[in-house]
Amino acid sequence: MGEQAARGATTGQWVGRFAGPLAAGLIYGVPSGLHTLPGLDHRPAAAAAVAAWMALWWFTEAVPMAWTAVLPVVLFPVLGVFDTDSVAVAAGRSVLPFLDPYIFLFMGGMALGAGMEQWGLHRRIALLIMRAVGTGPQRLLFGMLAASAAVSLWISNTATAVMMVPIGMALLAQLRASEGRPLEHFGAALMLAVAYGSNLGGIGTKIGSPTNSVFAGVVSRRLGTDVGFVEYMVAALPFVLLFLPVAWAVLWRWARQDRMGPGQGGDVIARELEQLGPMSRGERTVGVVFLVAAMLWIFGDPLRALLAPGVARAFDGFKLGGKHYEAAVAIVGAVTLVVLGRLSVAALRRVPWDTLLLLGGGFALAAGIEASGLASWMTSRLSELESLPGLVQYGTVASATILLSAIASNTATTNVMLNVLPASRPLLAVSTFAASCDFALPAGTPPNAIVFGSGVVRLPVMMRTGILLDVLAALLLTVYGATWVRWVLP
Repeated sequence: MGEQAARGATTGQWVGRFAGPLAAGLIYGVPSGLHTLPGLDHRPAAAAAVAAWMALWWFTEAVPMAWTAVLPVVLFPVLGVFDTDSVAVAAGRSVLPFLDPYIFLFMGGMALGAGMEQWGLHRRIALLIMRAVGTGPQRLLFGMLAASAAVSLWISNTATAVMMVPIGMALLAQLRASEGRPLEHFGAALMLAVAYGSNLGGIGTKIGSPTNSVFAGVVSRRLGTDVGFVEYMVAALPFVLLFLPVAWAVLWRWARQDRMGPGQGGDVIARELEQLGPMSRGERTVGVVFLVAAMLWIFGDPLRALLAPGVARAFDGFKLGGKHYEAAVAIVGAVTLVVLGRLSVAALRRVPWDTLLLLGGGFALAAGIEASGLASWMTSRLSELESLPGLVQYGTVASATILLSAIASNTATTNVMLNVLPASRPLLAVSTFAASCDFALPAGTPPNAIVFGSGVVRLPVMMRTGILLDVLAALLLTVYGATWVRWVLP
């Protein structure tokens, strides 16, 4: 870390830098039950030490999160987390999770999203959705929320917020001019609709947020089963559709205090669409490639069944899993855009590639926790959770995850929570959804920070609105997890 970065560190970051290795040293060095588990020697304590170090560094953002993610590569072989005397073998097992197919799925998905951004296709989709919903104050607010969510299904929530904030600001300026007053309440609600829609939309598909890839990877590693693209959408998308009206109702409760007239938001939308002009060849190409990729994901199970025998013959009995198929579709789609000249190097440079390291670090941490025997020990300690009534289980998991995501990034929260919860697909899924449901603080998610940075939303307004939505999200996820998720992800 450079001297400038060191000078700019906050007190919390400095505390985290020392607390991480100190906690790891205490867990590993002080005798405890983790050192005496039958047949496991010190390995559970070593894995717990690394997990504590990573969690503290992630939560305090003591160093760049991608740097924290590579700690298992260094520490697992040194501390003997894996059941092998060969440092080379242990190093290989530490690195292997960084090559997990779900990382390539997210990589390809980010590249496809970058293609949409490069040609403005995501912007056109958002504007068309808003025009279709309507331009009265209530409809305009819901249109902003729905458009942000729809785009965030397929590209990162951060990119969605960055794109939608200027549209929202232009709409707000037009409405202020029409009404002749600041519209503080409606303006704040309109900007918060961007943040909340971006967060919620990312829940709906496997490529919508890094947290979803973490979930799929942890389920594959801990339970030995793949969660298919459609299977995930069936579990997650209904929650998005259910909670969007809830978010709109809470935002409109605040926005309606301005008692606005019909407004002229339609003029701004029409002008923005006119500036985009007719669809370019690049837009159409990206749209077709993305649509084909989406169809291949949606109809993946029957197509994979057709391809699997040929793949097994060609690659010495290799079993084509769902994650391999989905990752291949994503990578082939991205390569196709590059070959056709529809995805530039400049667009690829804007992709947050360090997120891939963060995913790999989470998968590596999960591999070490599983291989060391720590997972079995934690599961036995948390077994009582699964014996509780269903509503209590899901309520506890949802509430704890939302609270944790208020002080840490949703990806870091998911990496930690999914490795300590019981190996239950419904519980892990509810925790994953909940990690994207922090609405109260700018630090909760990048869209929250981006919207807060617009200057339109005051912190007390975000907290007042967001805390109510946090509570409502926890309540809905409690019922949703105990019913729908439990049924579709048994």
